[in-house]
Amino acid sequence: MPIAAVATAPGRGAVGIVRLSGRGLQPLVDVLLGTPLVPRQATLLPFRDAAGGVIDQGLALWFPAPQSYTGEDVLELQAHGGPVLLQMLLARCLQAGEGLGVRLAEPGEFTERAFLNGKLDLAQAEAVADLIDASTEAAARSAGRSLAGAFSQQVDGLRERLVRLRMLVEATLDFPEEEIDFLQQAGASAQLHEIAAALDALLDGAQQGALLRDGIHVVLAGQPNVGKSSLLNALAGAELAIVTPVPGTTRDRISQTIQIEGVPLHVIDTAGLRSQTDDEVERIGIARSWDSIADADSVLFLHDLTRIGQPDYDAAEAQIAARLPADARLLHVYTKRDLAATLPADALCLSARSGEGLQRLRELLLQRVGWHAAPEGLFIARARHVHALQRARQHLLQARRRCDEPQAALELLAEELRLAHDALAEITGAFSADDLLGEIFSRFCIGK
Repeated sequence: MPIAAVATAPGRGAVGIVRLSGRGLQPLVDVLLGTPLVPRQATLLPFRDAAGGVIDQGLALWFPAPQSYTGEDVLELQAHGGPVLLQMLLARCLQAGEGLGVRLAEPGEFTERAFLNGKLDLAQAEAVADLIDASTEAAARSAGRSLAGAFSQQVDGLRERLVRLRMLVEATLDFPEEEIDFLQQAGASAQLHEIAAALDALLDGAQQGALLRDGIHVVLAGQPNVGKSSLLNALAGAELAIVTPVPGTTRDRISQTIQIEGVPLHVIDTAGLRSQTDDEVERIGIARSWDSIADADSVLFLHDLTRIGQPDYDAAEAQIAARLPADARLLHVYTKRDLAATLPADALCLSARSGEGLQRLRELLLQRVGWHAAPEGLFIARARHVHALQRARQHLLQARRRCDEPQAALELLAEELRLAHDALAEITGAFSADDLLGEIFSRFCIGK
């Protein structure tokens, strides 16, 4: 069934696009435009309503199947970008295509059809949305590489190597009377080790790409007036949060996205943590602070160097520390070093006012999440890609154990290789469930 939608973002703009896709759209082109179009060549003409009145004048582009984005016939109408105008043009397309069953497109349906018609694999289709949503230049470049197939080619290369190895194993299972020492003469163990090493390298790249896409969620936590808002402003390079000597100035979460080496850093400044307050608004803010801490990738526990040693302050520090996550997510940061007489040994001390220590903080944040200097060929990746690669890695580890056993159970080895192959196939969509496709494409914008 043909589909239609406004393909440009909501709001006013210089140009707006209405896109249609489906099988056998030529009759609709004739009714809608009344003039033949040269494939892949822009034609300037009036867009008319059912009564012949001119809605607008713009460009029409005709892409007959299969040489189109979706693999179907595609018609794009480029008009002026007024929201009302585009809705009028879309309504006219739906009216003219009523006999062909033209309907409004669902979110991501154009790209989903491109995937189903073999124009893109699933990883490339996801890269379309990632390219649109990229929040840093590095993320946009990496998404572009994934869209061009850089990630998919590496995944497919591993799958092909696994297929060849599976063929050897299963051939040995089919002809046990040959008495061939499979593991030695076919070099299965060496092949398996090489595939596992290649998978580890791909997994590392995917984890870096996932960081570029999703970024790091960092929460600034600590007592009132320890310098959380000042640190947020210093990292962002702008006065985002109000800074005063009055305790409890920040009542709710304030978030800002910055970037470090191209990695998005979502910094959340929270209300100062304390056990008791008579202010209901501040109490709600503190509860939200703990919620943010629970969901954070990294928690910066800020300590005021000018107040360490004061009994009330130290007691409150101990109470907060008891509730904070006791894992690698927690990073202790000592603030106001420009005002402190002495500094703790081997501690991260900084001054939001002078900027001293900020670069070291940035480096530590990237180290904590496993980021390292990214090569130019880095591709974008999603959490599901990382999880699929991790599953494939676990199956390969099991396969290596089976392969190294004195009396290798080839049936179990073959099964582990099959499961590893299926996990890789999920990434590009060679093997995928319908509910996974629905989840992925429902997050796209309408018209894409």
